[in-house]
Amino acid sequence: MLHIVNKSPFEKDSFTSCMHHAAADSTVILIEDGVYAALKGSAVEGDLSKAKVVALSSDVAARGIEGNIADGVDLVDYAGFVDLVTDGNGVQSWV
Repeated sequence: MLHIVNKSPFEKDSFTSCMHHAAADSTVILIEDGVYAALKGSAVEGDLSKAKVVALSSDVAARGIEGNIADGVDLVDYAGFVDLVTDGNGVQSWV
């Protein structure tokens, strides 16, 4: 399953809830302010290993954090985002 998180983990608990429910074989994509969950050294960095985590590269760049992304988080472009949606076995958005 693909999980989509668009809220900062420092503003809402969407990311933490998502990671609590996501299966190990799930993919979590961080978009919009959700990309802040991918920050290296953040309070939620330990949760990043619970599932495959990717972040939308344009949102990472828009927030100026491209040099500070945690190890293991892959960046995808919009085409990669579409591929994740169409290749997955369902989509869950966390708001």
